[in-house]
Amino acid sequence: MENPKGYINSDYLVTSDWLNEHRQDAGLLIIDARPRTDYESEHIPGALHHDPFPHHVYDTSPQAIFGFQKQMEEIFCGLGLQPQHTVVFYDEISGMRAPRCLWILEYLGHSQVKILDGGLAAWKAQGFPVSQEIPAPGMGSFNPNPRESLLATYQDILDRLHQPGVVLLDTRRESEYRGTEVRSARGGTIPGSIHLEWTRNLNGDGTIKNAAELRQLYEAHHVTPDKEILVYCHGGYRSANTYLALKLLGYPRVRNYLGSWGEWGNRPDLPIEIP
Repeated sequence: MENPKGYINSDYLVTSDWLNEHRQDAGLLIIDARPRTDYESEHIPGALHHDPFPHHVYDTSPQAIFGFQKQMEEIFCGLGLQPQHTVVFYDEISGMRAPRCLWILEYLGHSQVKILDGGLAAWKAQGFPVSQEIPAPGMGSFNPNPRESLLATYQDILDRLHQPGVVLLDTRRESEYRGTEVRSARGGTIPGSIHLEWTRNLNGDGTIKNAAELRQLYEAHHVTPDKEILVYCHGGYRSANTYLALKLLGYPRVRNYLGSWGEWGNRPDLPIEIP
């Protein structure tokens, strides 16, 4: 596959042209990650549906993480996922839902996962067809093999506070980071965090910026590939977009904090700061 944007790990993204050429391949599973009403209105022909947004996880204790794994196993089995499938998720643009799904499957051990760069907007801009027909999924067989190195829990964050070689990366709006917009019991940020809003990964058309632009952006904020990067937002969705951007650049150690501020900000025993 061509790599005009210069990514180290370009296989994470597919173009509308590629997806149109391959969308009827037997080994390809296309999943629309937008809200259900949007999917029913129009979607890429043959696409199944899974909106990750209702499945918040604001408890990253071992018991809660195990329950999340079992829930995702059931959902993706129901979508017909087989070990040999290549899965392509898409959003309205290169947003937060499709990367969250990509991160989930990567974390659960399914390696052949991609997103459609620019989402349905890019697909339609190319003049490719849409459909209202809802296909039936096949038989699924998905046995998770979690990759713990891709997940951050509250304990992982606590263990790394102020540690050299570690970056805590807050991908929320600046108002959330500074505590003027409060969406949990407390506002603010995790102590020592760097702030870089996830939308800065995107071009104006909703596609992901090229490698040179992303590299300049992150290195200017001291987010470099020699460090372990733990990304978070409010529920692990926006931060999944940043997870994807960093993986495209070849960063080897990136973890998505699943509970994010929805967990951290609601726990009075965990430290915060107001920048």
